[in-house]
Amino acid sequence: MTRDRLAEMLAQVQQGVLPVEHALERLKQLPFEDLGFARIDHHRTLRKGFPEVIWGPGKTSQQIATIASRLVENGQPALITRLDEKKAQEVQTSLPALVYYPEARIGALGEQPTPKTSLSILVVAAGTADIPVAEEAVISAEWLGNTVERLYDVGVAGLHRLFDNLDRLRAASVLIVVAGMEGALPSVIGGLVDRPIIAVPTSIGYGASFGGVAALLAMLNSCAAGVTVVNIDNGFGAAAAATLINRPNAEQADKS
Repeated sequence: MTRDRLAEMLAQVQQGVLPVEHALERLKQLPFEDLGFARIDHHRTLRKGFPEVIWGPGKTSQQIATIASRLVENGQPALITRLDEKKAQEVQTSLPALVYYPEARIGALGEQPTPKTSLSILVVAAGTADIPVAEEAVISAEWLGNTVERLYDVGVAGLHRLFDNLDRLRAASVLIVVAGMEGALPSVIGGLVDRPIIAVPTSIGYGASFGGVAALLAMLNSCAAGVTVVNIDNGFGAAAAATLINRPNAEQADKS
């Protein structure tokens, strides 16, 4: 149940177009719907501005299909993260309309929200190997209702590639910076722009990177002010945080 859909329904009740008992029938699944194996939080859009997102691992394809279809039937898009290709194909047998993004490992069902502002989130990836995590952030942010741009393969081993895109870095409302290895890129960008930066460490790197722990610690110890950090490989978490930052900026821009 989205805020706009609820407001429209209440207006119909007020105008006498929609009987009260029909409105109550539509609201009966709030705040959650108990499916036995899952309790779907249909109220989350009203609280957070975006619906519950489905975590793919650990669920059967049928469970995923059921949850996704119930979200869409209640007027919300369904986003499934960390969905492998085999399971995505199984879900598509039940839900042919499911769109699958293989590089991001994301499945999506329903109507993608239209961005309400031109203010953009810029997703920056240090290396080509970091792109899968960056794509998880991109697709998630788009389905959470943002305008999103990409800037890939601009890591610290060749800073001239980054400096060639300073205008793009400074034009973004929020930046998501994805990097593995030593995880230095968010600090570099943090010293160049006056925008919020969400750093995403990836598990890319040789043995001493400890599966992304080295990049995580480097980002947490960044000397650049304004850099915040999410967990290793957590592109979705970065997208959710960027959405919450971008929304007030967008509302302020619309008023000015």
